[in-house]
Amino acid sequence: MATAADRIAVIAATVVEARAAKAALGKRARVMQVGIALRGLREDPGPIVISCGLAGGLRDDLPTGTVLIPREVRRPDGSILQCDRDLTESLVRAARAAGCEPVEAPLLTAARIVRGADRMRWAQEGYAGVDMETGLLRAPRIACVRVILDTPVHEFSIAWENPASVIFRPDAWLDIPFLARQAPRCAALAARIVADALP
Repeated sequence: MATAADRIAVIAATVVEARAAKAALGKRARVMQVGIALRGLREDPGPIVISCGLAGGLRDDLPTGTVLIPREVRRPDGSILQCDRDLTESLVRAARAAGCEPVEAPLLTAARIVRGADRMRWAQEGYAGVDMETGLLRAPRIACVRVILDTPVHEFSIAWENPASVIFRPDAWLDIPFLARQAPRCAALAARIVADALP
């Protein structure tokens, strides 16, 4: 008989996000570290997929630590992914139980890190945050919980699109103290919400 862990895959882009998800979920779901923009995805995640981790904030009024649980996601090709209603409702309830009022505005999945004036443009179109993975997923049921890390007033270097290149980019080194403080905290919050939402 299939268990929830067999059917539900939680995808996380980075080591920090995957570590948080594994710690929170244990054996209740399959955690897959898929790399930025799903570059490390090597197998079919299955019929139920939850995208869990960090996002860039697009709106000035959404600080680091804001929980995003979108109802829809704009894919890089411009099409719209409708998130699974039941999964999304479970994530919203779990966020509220954790003391967070989630933002349910749409999420943008972009092919590149969104910075500067582009953040404002997407915010004006109604998007609250941006990632590089959720809109690339293909599965019958998809949901998403992301916690804002970088914001319009605290942007990261474009070098973080390819973390292996950061060693050669001194401008990116300035981001490291903030990332070291905030990324694990935000990733843990996203993972806790997913864990609390699962049966």
